Formats: sequence, C-alpha cells, structure tokens
Amino acid sequence: VGGRTGKDGIHGATFSSVSLHDESEITSSNAVQIGNAITEKKVLDALLEARDKNLYTAITDCGAGGLSSAVGEMGEETGAKVELSKVPLKYKGLSYSEIWISEAQERMVISIKDENLEEIKEIFDKYNVEFTVIGDFTDDKKLHLFYKGNNVLELDMEFLHNGLPKITKKAKYVPREQKKENHTVKNLKDTILSVLGNWTVASKEWVIRQYDHEVQGKTVGKPLSGKNYDGHQDASVLKPLYDSYKGIVVANGINVRYGILDPYKMAQNAIDEAMRNIVSVGGNPEYTAILDNYCFGNPDREEILGDIVMASKGMYDAAKFFDVPFISGKDSLYNEFKLKDKTINIPPTILISAISVIDDIRDTITSDFKSIENPVYIVGDTLEEMGGSILYDTIGMNGGIVPTINLERAKHTHIALYRSIKDGAIAACHDISEGGIAIAAIEMAIGGRCGFDFDLSNIVSRNCDFITALFSESASRYIVEVRNEERFLKEMKEIPIYKIGYATKGETMQFKFRGNSLDLDIKTAIKQWKRELK
Repeated sequence: VGGRTGKDGIHGATFSSVSLHDESEITSSNAVQIGNAITEKKVLDALLEARDKNLYTAITDCGAGGLSSAVGEMGEETGAKVELSKVPLKYKGLSYSEIWISEAQERMVISIKDENLEEIKEIFDKYNVEFTVIGDFTDDKKLHLFYKGNNVLELDMEFLHNGLPKITKKAKYVPREQKKENHTVKNLKDTILSVLGNWTVASKEWVIRQYDHEVQGKTVGKPLSGKNYDGHQDASVLKPLYDSYKGIVVANGINVRYGILDPYKMAQNAIDEAMRNIVSVGGNPEYTAILDNYCFGNPDREEILGDIVMASKGMYDAAKFFDVPFISGKDSLYNEFKLKDKTINIPPTILISAISVIDDIRDTITSDFKSIENPVYIVGDTLEEMGGSILYDTIGMNGGIVPTINLERAKHTHIALYRSIKDGAIAACHDISEGGIAIAAIEMAIGGRCGFDFDLSNIVSRNCDFITALFSESASRYIVEVRNEERFLKEMKEIPIYKIGYATKGETMQFKFRGNSLDLDIKTAIKQWKRELK
C-alpha cells in the first residue's frame, strides 16, 4: 500500500551502521530514501478509515530492509508467498533482489481477508492510494519468493529469524573525572549576551517559520507565543478532536554536552527535561509516555558501547522511578567519520521525546510574563552543577559536575507543579535548562516584552557565587509567575521554592545577588538572541 518501489534506500539500514568517509556521498548515495509527504498523508488517511472498519488484520511499515523485513516479520508464525513482479515500481530496471530490499518511503504491508478485498480497495481508490496484492500468508512456515513465476527463494522462517548466531560485543565504561571548577568571567554582562547568542540558546524563530505548525488549525500551544509571537515555548499542545477540549502535549529533552562527561546523568537529564517541558504547558506527568533516540558513535569500540550501556541504565532508572513507559524508540549508531588517519565519533547523546495529555486545552499556559502584579518564584534547588553547561561551552571551559537528579524530589516537583497549573494558580511557566536561570528569565521577559527585578541571593548556598546562581543547570527546576499565591504555596508546601521578585514595566532586566547587580536592556538582549540564526 502506498508509494512505489525504487532503488532509493537500498542498503539504507546497513549504511546507517558503517563509518562515513570522504567518498560516502558518492558510494552510498542510493542508500538515502526519497520521501513524499503528500503520498504519506493520503496513505495514513486511507489506513485509518480501513482500520476503523476492521478491514485488515495486521500492518507494518517497509522500514529497514523494506519488504524483506516487513513480510518476514509478519509471516514469522505462518509463512508467506510473494510474487515480486507484482510490486509497483517507480521505473524499470530493478532486479528482484532490489525490489525485495528497497527501503523506498511511504509503503505499508497489510494482511487482508479475501472477503474484505473489494471494500478496502474502494477506500484506497477514494484516497488515490495505490493498492496491490503481492502474495499470501501460508501455513507451511516457509518464505517463498517468486519473480515472474520463477521461484527465486525458499527459506524456513525459523532459519530466517533464528538461524544466525547472536553477536557478542564487549563493553567497557571509562568514567570521566567530575569536579568543581573555578570559573571566572571578565565581564558578566558580555558573558550573558554571548550565552544568548550560543546556537543552542539563540532564537530558532527563523527555522520555525520555515514550516507550517498550523496544519488543520489544531495547534493550541504553539512553538512561539508572547506579545510579538516570538517567545520560545517548552512544548506544543494539540487539539486533535473538534468536539473535545482534551489535548495532546508533545515535548523533547536532550543535552549533548552532558554525555561527554557522564552518559548516565545525560540520559536521566534528557528524561527530566522532557518531563519539565510537558509540565510547563500544563501536561500531566502521571499520564505521559516517552520514546528514546540513541545517537552514538561506533559500538564496536568497547568504550563507546560502555557509554551506551550506562545511558541505557540511566534511562531505565529514571523511567522506572517516574513511572513513564517507553512506547517506542530508535537508534542511530556508527556515527563515525574517518578522514585519512583521523577518526571522529559523535558525543554520546540521547534524545527523549514525550507525549502527554492535558484534560482541558483551555488550561494550558505559556512561558511569557503576563503581569507586573504577580510574584515570580524559582521551583527547585540550584546547586554548583556547571559541568556540560552552556556557560562553560560559551567561555571554552571543560570539566565541572554534571547535574545529578534527585529522582524522588523531581517526581514530586513535577506532579505538584502540574496540579498548581491545573488549579489555575500559575500564569506563566518556563523550565530551567540550558543557560540556567539567566536564560530562562530573559526568554520569559522577551516573550512578555517587559523587564524584571530579580534577587537571586537566597536561591543558592552561602559559598556559591553570582555566576553559579545565574548559570547553574541543576535539574528539575522551573521559573513560575504566580497568579494565586495562596493556592500555589499550599500545593508546593513540600517542594523547595524561592520568591525572587516581579516582572516590571520598563525595558531593564535586573539580576541582584548579595549586594551586586547586573542590568540588561531587553532590546539589546533580543538583538543578540535573534542575530545568530537568521
């Protein structure tokens, strides 16, 4: 069902597991699939209608390995017979082996009872989706392939699935030293502006505006909002059903710099960040599911496989404690590039995507400051955890301590803040991640086109400095603008919270710390924030 089969994507799966070199663009160009979004949309709509009418009994996509994987998996317990010459082609010239392993996009394999063939064909015709019967499932537990009537393959399903020996690899984890570093900056104001221009922090508006995030008018919580619709949001909120106010929340969490120092902590921080982003717009942390994407170098190297093991353990421990299930996942391994005598592997990285539910999309909130009358609080403790931080990346420092997550406190914090948002006590919320409190507060002010007057003196221990208060990336923290302080304090009574001040009418953003102060003009900050990526 769906797109036609071509030579694009052949050996795509194996290509993703080999090292790249300066000739890869030429030697492996056909491994890249060519997508077609219009075909994909038509296929999805047709399949959903057929599904609702129970017209097919099983379905899988032609992903890695193409038909070989799709048919092989579906027919494992039964057997299958396929006539490859019936597979619709983009053009002539494909051999039967190329038809069998092509990973061309927008193709699905479904199983249909004979009595449903005519009805399901009418649905596919209605959506202008190609539909072709290429074979049958059998009861002999064998895979039979034919090409123009000739038997080109016969293989036991048992051998296909279990005939090859399992690969055994050796993993060796090499811990990196983590210790407090003595950080100094010459000019704190210039440093904040430099951090605002860091590509990880800088405004992504130019990129976001390249795409349509208003498809079908169902996007309630948009990627950009605020007075000028350019303030970054933590997650997107969708209203999938026209007759219901229940919504879907989608968010992510990732920090590649943490993985360089500690893959275990990196993976846990990715989950915690995804959960914070869900909560920040009103999503329910107790009704959330996640999926992972492994991005690592060559796992044939013992130390890289060791990093993968530690990242996996970190995710397992965090997900089990937060009680969030993994509903899917993906891996992108062998991200290794060879150039003459030099080999480069990407840093250990986990991307976590999260999906949640919001009972009423009218309860969702955004990150931009709303009123100068509402007090602003920090939720969560700020510690001397600067390892892998945006500050260190910006000023060229290495080392430091990667944020450690107190899983029990983090879970209680996420739940309590969610309840406070649902109760209507919060007017604005932003998670604290890359760049720490400094960047989170400035982004909220940019969205609200206002200033602020914040005193950070009491949010850190006595031996911490102004730089730590501004740029620490300790986990499980938020900045919130409180609409109803009484209800907020009641809900958060078991959670560490710190009142830091108020938003202001003017254009000056002021941070105070034990007798010191730092003033920033919002127009200057916006200019720096938007300059790098446009």
